[in-house]
Amino acid sequence: MPAPKELDPSTSLAALYGAKLRKLRVRAGWTQKELGDRIPIAHSRIAQYELGNETPKKDVSDQLDKLLGADGDLSDLWVHLDRFPPTDAFRKYREYEDRATALHQYQAHCMPGLLQTEAYARELMHCALPWCAADEIEEKVAARLARRRVLVKEVPPLLWVVLDEAAIRRPVGGPTVMREQLSYLVEASRSPNIELQVLPFAAGGHAVMGGSVTMLSFENAPDVVYLEGGPSLTDLVRDRKAVAQHSHRYDLVHALALAPALSTKWIERAMEDLESCELT
Repeated sequence: MPAPKELDPSTSLAALYGAKLRKLRVRAGWTQKELGDRIPIAHSRIAQYELGNETPKKDVSDQLDKLLGADGDLSDLWVHLDRFPPTDAFRKYREYEDRATALHQYQAHCMPGLLQTEAYARELMHCALPWCAADEIEEKVAARLARRRVLVKEVPPLLWVVLDEAAIRRPVGGPTVMREQLSYLVEASRSPNIELQVLPFAAGGHAVMGGSVTMLSFENAPDVVYLEGGPSLTDLVRDRKAVAQHSHRYDLVHALALAPALSTKWIERAMEDLESCELT
């Protein structure tokens, strides 16, 4: 019998719920089938819950909590999952991000999630989700920062980012927060698996105006494209012809951007401009 798939509870709330569920089930000495029979639901559903691929309905979660003696822990986690469930496209993207050998991104409006500082990420969340309570914002910030672990794996993926000038010039959180963010970018660019390029306004119009795009490559699977046009406008593209077209668009933007070394100097000059703002 193959060993159960390793779980990483840091990837998402759904993954945290699944890891907790598996731990409780194993402690009870039950198989997935034995637990499913007690609900009753198919054992395949239990497997999907534990993997973080699905979230149980509230009544099922409450039953699991009671059966496994979780003392409300599973029910409490379910409430947070229900508050801000990830979109299907973003959930799948997270899975792809963990497995990718290379990520090529064009970011139109903000820093890439894998390279955001805590303060910058928090300010973005406040701006994008003004209705969220402080504790919800903090949970989202923690989840975003946890994603950075993929960049320090034993064999990390290549991350090649083209940043639009707008993402660098817009002082999210004010000069101090933004200067810290740009400093973090410069430091990250020194890693052998990270390349940064700046696409200045002077480059004019380009093929990916209006949104951001991420090309994901894998060791033994076809490339996938993730498109972002706003908080709720996301899509995963797997069709090979469409992927090739998006790759062509990205290559055109990549060719317009400043070389990595020049881009680092450009970002450092932007930091100096922000320092001047702090002193006035």
